[in-house]
Amino acid sequence: MSIKDGEFLLAMNATQVRNEWSSVVDSVVRERPQFIKRTRDYLVLSNVDMIESILSVYSFHAQVFFEDDESVTVSLDEIDLVENGKDDEDALKLLAGGILDYAGDYCNDFNYWYSGTNTKLHLPYVLKALILNDIEKIGGLITCRPGEI
Repeated sequence: MSIKDGEFLLAMNATQVRNEWSSVVDSVVRERPQFIKRTRDYLVLSNVDMIESILSVYSFHAQVFFEDDESVTVSLDEIDLVENGKDDEDALKLLAGGILDYAGDYCNDFNYWYSGTNTKLHLPYVLKALILNDIEKIGGLITCRPGEI
């Protein structure tokens, strides 16, 4: 979509969307996302499958550290999360749960987290975790590499 004179060419006016709500939602679900203009604000209405497709390029990366007590620590690169488990499988499961918990916290206090310069960049990972909403699926997206000491 290109912008002409500061406006999206394909944007519908919010009043039109409100008046045609059912057909707009049907077209978003079956056809394509819809840009909406309300005063000076622009919004995108999309179905979750399309958002999931957009976020498909996002995955998680972690460093793995083998501790002296034979436990395993994993440290997520994208979000400042660290978990320690009795073995690598346990640590990854805890990390995946931590990602999902963080995503919930992020959305519950969105203004706080999204306003931070470093935490603003967490948004695609937060959305990815919320859409997956499954610790095993999230864990399956974590690529691990040996940590550097």
